[in-house]
Amino acid sequence: MLKINDLHASVDDKEILRGINLTVNAGEVHAIMGPNGSGKSTLASVIAGKEEFEVTKGSVELDGEDLEDDAPEERAHKGIFLSFQYPVEIPGVSVTNFMKTAINESRKARGLEDMPANEMLKLIREKSELLEIDRKFLSRSLNEGFSGGEKKRNEIFQMAMLEPKLAILDETDSGLDIDALRIVANGVNKLKSKDNAVIVITHYQRLLEHIVPDFVHVLHNGKIVKSGGKELAHELEEKGYDWLKQEQAV
Repeated sequence: MLKINDLHASVDDKEILRGINLTVNAGEVHAIMGPNGSGKSTLASVIAGKEEFEVTKGSVELDGEDLEDDAPEERAHKGIFLSFQYPVEIPGVSVTNFMKTAINESRKARGLEDMPANEMLKLIREKSELLEIDRKFLSRSLNEGFSGGEKKRNEIFQMAMLEPKLAILDETDSGLDIDALRIVANGVNKLKSKDNAVIVITHYQRLLEHIVPDFVHVLHNGKIVKSGGKELAHELEEKGYDWLKQEQAV
C-alpha cells in the first residue's frame, strides 16, 4: 500500500529525514518510535504532503502511485488521513457539519454527488455508536472547549467517517490520561481491517499496550535505525533510546 524509498526531506534548508525506507501493507499496524527531534512528525507531515517540507530525494508511493506532485487535500482524497498533535478549533462549525463537508468534498474529488442526507445521518449514527460518542458532542463547535481526550476522540470519529486507506496517528497519546487513551485506542482497534493500514507515532510504549503493532521502527537522526516486532517497544521501555545510540556507535 505505502512504499517509501530513500526519502530525504528538509525544512528551511535543514535536512531532517536522511534516507527513510519503509513499506506498509494493507492490514498492518506500524509503530514509529524515537526521541524528540528524530524526525517522526516530519515523516508524518511529508507523507501527508505538508508544503513546508521539501523532499530532496526519494519517493512516497500509495498503491504504486508516486505522490510527489499531490497537494495535501489530493492525498487525503486518495485515502491518507493524518491526526494532529494539536487539533485546531473552528468556532461556529459543528462536528457534524464539518464531517458532512469533508465527506462530500472527498466524494466530489472522486466524481460522485453529495451523499444523500438520510445516508449521511445513518453513517453518523453508526460511527458515533461504534465509538461511544454522545449525540450532544456532535453538535458542539469543532474542538472548541474540548478536553485533550475529546479532541483525540473527535479525530478518531473523523477517521471512522472518512474510512481512509492509511491512517497516521501522530502522537495521539500526547496529554491523554489512561481512560482517554483507552477510549482512543479502542476506537482505532475497531476501525482496523484487512483493507486499511495504521501508522502510530509515539514516544511511549504505553499506547502500544492498547494498539498492538505488527512492526515497530525506531527513528534516530532522520533514519530508521532498528525494526522489529512489538517486543522492541518493550525493550525500548526498559533500556531507553541511549541503548540504541550506543549500539549504533559500535
